[in-house]
Amino acid sequence: MIGLDTNVLVRYLTQDDPEQALRASRLIEAQCTREVPCRIALIVLCELVWVLRGAYGYEKALIIQVLEGILASSELRVENEDAARSALAAFRNGPADFADYVIACANRAAGCDTTYSLDRKLAQHPYARQL
Repeated sequence: MIGLDTNVLVRYLTQDDPEQALRASRLIEAQCTREVPCRIALIVLCELVWVLRGAYGYEKALIIQVLEGILASSELRVENEDAARSALAAFRNGPADFADYVIACANRAAGCDTTYSLDRKLAQHPYARQL
């Protein structure tokens, strides 16, 4: 199994740099299989959302589709998939950033009762409270 960095995923998804996109595509298509999926860390999903939204101007709905596609792919294995799916569900309907939901959902999966934050938007989630 190999891991994929955010930059590889960005090049593969956006195809914005022909040479780097070709390298990313070749790697993913050759190395990420159902039998041996490639690993994507939760932090990579957080960075991916940040880059797609900030640098590329993707709308939230399109980012949600991208995340759903990654989670549905049998060629990719997301770290702590249950927390990623819970964070995506919260992000879909909530006001906070995806990364904030990942923190709260991953903390819950690790056994935390709540996650304290100064973020009012995150504090609306049942796993979080405002400090």
